[in-house]
Amino acid sequence: MKKFIIIALLILTGVVFFFSLTKPIEIAKIDVTNFKQNQENGRHIFLASGCNSCHISEGSKNKFLLAGGQKFITNFGTFVAPNISTSREHGIGSWSFSDFYNSIKFGQSPSGKHYFPAFPYNSYQHMHDEDIYDLWTFWKTLPSDETPSQMHDLLFPFNVRRNIGIWKTFFMKDDYFDQKLDRSTYLVEALGHCAECHTPRNFIGSLKKSEWMRGGINPSGKGKIPSIHPLDLKWTKDEIVEYLSSGFTPDYDMVGGKMASVIENISQLSDLDRELIAEYLIRLE
Repeated sequence: MKKFIIIALLILTGVVFFFSLTKPIEIAKIDVTNFKQNQENGRHIFLASGCNSCHISEGSKNKFLLAGGQKFITNFGTFVAPNISTSREHGIGSWSFSDFYNSIKFGQSPSGKHYFPAFPYNSYQHMHDEDIYDLWTFWKTLPSDETPSQMHDLLFPFNVRRNIGIWKTFFMKDDYFDQKLDRSTYLVEALGHCAECHTPRNFIGSLKKSEWMRGGINPSGKGKIPSIHPLDLKWTKDEIVEYLSSGFTPDYDMVGGKMASVIENISQLSDLDRELIAEYLIRLE
């Protein structure tokens, strides 16, 4: 009898511990009273953070119609980008700013469910509150689309959203890799979330910081995303800036695949921002 009680207590303790680790956070309420709506900055944040690179439908010519549907193949199964257009029924048009903010900063839905970290909130958590508000202001001007979002096709136990709470506890850390913490860092690590694709991951999907920017698995399921670390990428600052501006490599090859839409966005940023991105990549150790 005593042995049974001990086992029961251990099981109960495990259950309590699991639910405490995986519970959603309290929804943050953001005071925007002193925020000024800046749609132009919101457009800049939209481009720098690459919302449309994942959330437009495959082959869409409208870069601001966030209908979703693109598929991303991983070791955990296939993720499908949802509709995040202004549609109230099939997109996120019914969300409040707090809903929008919490999804970006904490990877949590309005109903309190964890989003899978295929959505790069682990990088977006560094975004400034005012920039998120400006992004929200710009997003509200975008067109609506009535395409229903598709379900992810994930393997067990990775398809259990509650488990993401454990992942967040151990791997979602509010720190930067580059400690200079200047605008270069912000552009690359927060907005551009470059490491999410260009850094390899461990078996549980966390970035391997010891191999920062050394290349990762291609979400198309074919080949590898190249290293952009200076130990491997022997480009000069001017060559990186040219690539970010035109899509041409120093060998006059042209950007292709998923990176083409990324370059299309970055090419619309300021010359200074492209130079700052290049400076970050050059100074990596």
